[in-house]
Amino acid sequence: MLTDYEMVCGIETHVELASKTKIFCGCSTAFGGEPNTHCCPVCLGLPGALPVLSSEVVRLAVKAGLALNCSINLHSHMDRKNYTYPDLPKAYQISQFDEPLCVGGFVTLDSGKRIGITRIHIEEDAGKLVHGSEGTFVDYNRAGVPLIEIVSEPDISTPEEAREYTEKLRLIMRYADISDCRMQEGQMRCDVNLSLRLHGSDTFGTRTETKNINSFGNIVKAMNLEIGRQAAVLDAGGTVIRETMRYDEDANRIVSMRSKEGFDDYRFFPEPDIPRFSIDEAEINDIRASIPELPFEKRERYIKELGLSEYNADHLYRYKNVCAFFEAVINTGATPRNTANLIIVTIFSGFSTEGEKEDFDIRVTAQEMAKLVKYLDEKKISMQTASKTLLSMLETGEGADSFISPEDLTDVDADELLALCQKAVEENPKAADDVRSGTDKAINVLKGHVMKNSRGRADSAEAERIIRSLL
Repeated sequence: MLTDYEMVCGIETHVELASKTKIFCGCSTAFGGEPNTHCCPVCLGLPGALPVLSSEVVRLAVKAGLALNCSINLHSHMDRKNYTYPDLPKAYQISQFDEPLCVGGFVTLDSGKRIGITRIHIEEDAGKLVHGSEGTFVDYNRAGVPLIEIVSEPDISTPEEAREYTEKLRLIMRYADISDCRMQEGQMRCDVNLSLRLHGSDTFGTRTETKNINSFGNIVKAMNLEIGRQAAVLDAGGTVIRETMRYDEDANRIVSMRSKEGFDDYRFFPEPDIPRFSIDEAEINDIRASIPELPFEKRERYIKELGLSEYNADHLYRYKNVCAFFEAVINTGATPRNTANLIIVTIFSGFSTEGEKEDFDIRVTAQEMAKLVKYLDEKKISMQTASKTLLSMLETGEGADSFISPEDLTDVDADELLALCQKAVEENPKAADDVRSGTDKAINVLKGHVMKNSRGRADSAEAERIIRSLL
């Protein structure tokens, strides 16, 4: 039965680096473009064209290693990884084998469990096969785009841990400006190495590798399918074969591609056209100093120093551009709590995808947002009025004062608020009786009456206090 087995998993994550040019030449790394227009003799592996390693790629890879708690090898080199495939014009890939740039890091899950990172190495991407009704074509625009491959230890025990690990990787890469990690553009792709073994056993089972998974949801789906497939093979007395798989998203199934290659098949040897290279401690310290506050440090600061709830902090820290806007607003003196509430409740309500939150392309400046929040902080307007005003600002791009009249900013004095509360009780006798009899949510009807008749100017909490005293 499936419960007799435990899963062992490690993930190889390929991340495209945010350099403007390719790893060994000056061709553009921009996504898209007409096929085979971002190419040169180096990309295409033409005779006599020699690669030159980009120093920017090395710096970005070191930055990734430092952000993931790795040690940096001061001396390294490139290797040839030999295999033949139509999207690899040279019939070999320039990668790293025995001297990777970064070793021995980790990512910490919310549970406190650490997922170890064996190594991070740099390499070139291959081209792309385009399948159509007229045949299969090759686009070499992606050939030579710089990658890092982040190889985890086999520390992942569930599909949910795999998802959390890869989500955290993406957050760190984005925060540190190492990569945009747009999975829909192939900027982050995951190869899942998975095996099963009997519970309590120290012996690894035979692993398979499911290649190029391009979303976190698909990682979970593919792993669950492969766990079920391997368990069925073992339950039937069979043997799991070491092979390379792919996840067919349309059919939601795992498909075998080929038997799994080993290191001997790749015939690694040092790349003869690229000299060994070194990086010194001073350069490493300079790169370390360039790493900004990372996402999980930011979350902790938002809670401990800014006083945000865990809920609000969790909804902000995941989005780098949102955090930049949020901090620009509060740096003018607006309160963190009201700023966060307006972003999460009002601005996020207009977004239908995670990508829209990540881009955070809005028509409101931090200065105008701060003005609105300060009106709210000073209790010159209610949260309801602030939210309504913000929606108008988002739609038009105009400032807060275009939608808030001087009358709106007039405080409700104590006598007026008492009169409004008395009127609410008198005109809503059923709600008043419900509150007296213990139906506490009926208080919202009475508060709503006060807020409506004060045009949102009343202090909701003070109105509730007065209404309860009247009842």
